[in-house]
Amino acid sequence: MKSNAVKYIPTTHHGKEVIFIHFEYDAALVERVKKLIGVQWSQSQKAWYVLDNAQYRKKFGLAPKSPIGKEALLHIHPINLPALQLYIETLQLKAYSLNTINTYRNEFAQLLCILKDKAVNELDSSRLRSYFLYCTNILKLSENTLHSRINAVKFYFEQVLKREKFFFEIPRPKKPSILPKVINAKDIKKLFEVTTNLKHNTMLKLCYGMGLRVSEIVNLKITDIDSKNLQVFIERAKGKKDRYANLPESILEQLRAYFVEYKPKKYLFEGQYGDQYSVRSAQKVFADALKKAKINKNVGIHGLRHSFATHLLEAGTDISFIQELLGHNDLKTTLRYTHVSQQTIKNIKSPLDKL
Repeated sequence: MKSNAVKYIPTTHHGKEVIFIHFEYDAALVERVKKLIGVQWSQSQKAWYVLDNAQYRKKFGLAPKSPIGKEALLHIHPINLPALQLYIETLQLKAYSLNTINTYRNEFAQLLCILKDKAVNELDSSRLRSYFLYCTNILKLSENTLHSRINAVKFYFEQVLKREKFFFEIPRPKKPSILPKVINAKDIKKLFEVTTNLKHNTMLKLCYGMGLRVSEIVNLKITDIDSKNLQVFIERAKGKKDRYANLPESILEQLRAYFVEYKPKKYLFEGQYGDQYSVRSAQKVFADALKKAKINKNVGIHGLRHSFATHLLEAGTDISFIQELLGHNDLKTTLRYTHVSQQTIKNIKSPLDKL
């Protein structure tokens, strides 16, 4: 199906690597697509998709998948291993978070992997420009992934090798304007009703009730909870920024019952062996609750934080207070919620009504 009218977009969908098949409606083409092995229809994306594998990449004329994550580290030529080691050490010395270090390392490793026995230090801006064109046109990276890769490579040349303004000649892709995905209040309530496990229910309620990121909920310690003042200390959140969140009074009784039943030692939410609850486990708790509540939305646990902010805005809370509660450095980030608030949109009268 190599047609100019068909676009093949590798991406992730419901936690799986897939290739979306986009085209304007054509009955004959639809019948051909339906014959593909394992093809499925995505209601949320309004498109057909298949699993992203070598066979389909070859069939659709896409480049073979590059090694990703830690796998790419195994394919780096010895000539570039010292560069990778120096890169990681510089990130550590600058006290970047572990998540950022892993992301930057993996994105930089993609470049080193494709270079094979070519030394990375010998690259000039022209060669890097060609590499990013390859990432765009052949690998079909999304705008956000491409930004992440450019930032990772930029860090090496400007922060490790100290080549200032090295990237001025390389244009940046325009980031898509993506609105936060919000769950309405009725569905939030339904989500809690179907989550009967006390630990899981308490976790989801705190995520929504305080507008927490998933990393923040799993990092909460018992000592961070001040039930008398109804405040929770959020330590070293995104950007290494401390803040206080308001503890919902309505959850106090449930929180005490949770303490009595689970007896956490250090972290508020702990795994079955007493270690810190994992981000992935928290995400699965939300995904299972979404499924049980029969909420047909392609949204992750971060949607609870988005919903918290949007519902506060709809209730008339000042945007600057919401900014502080969420821990945003820039008000522009918080202002995104004005675009998804149904209350503010519904208050706008059409000119037709004034005739």
